Amino acid sequence: MEYIYAALLLHKAGKEVKEENVKAVLTAAGIAVDDARVKAMVAALEGINIEDAISKAAAAPVAVAAAAPAAAAAAAPAAAVEPTKEEKKEEEESGMAGLGALFG
Repeated sequence: MEYIYAALLLHKAGKEVKEENVKAVLTAAGIAVDDARVKAMVAALEGINIEDAISKAAAAPVAVAAAAPAAAAAAAPAAAVEPTKEEKKEEEESGMAGLGALFG
């Protein structure tokens, strides 16, 4: 994931996403660089319009989020049951469980 972050940082800074630049960003962040992974990522990004990819990725969750309430309303039973405090706590904790992946 840090390789993608390095590429996005370079793109945002207006720098070319090439092997030397990605290695420099990762090294500056104190990350051990795997040359094969850098080379593979740079090759995969060749010919990709990063701005276009970001805008498409940002628009996709909005469309999904807009459809979710309608689907939930259709699936809801006629008599709604209020969840207990314990169920609410478990739901909140399970929702935060995946957040650790964001930080490596």
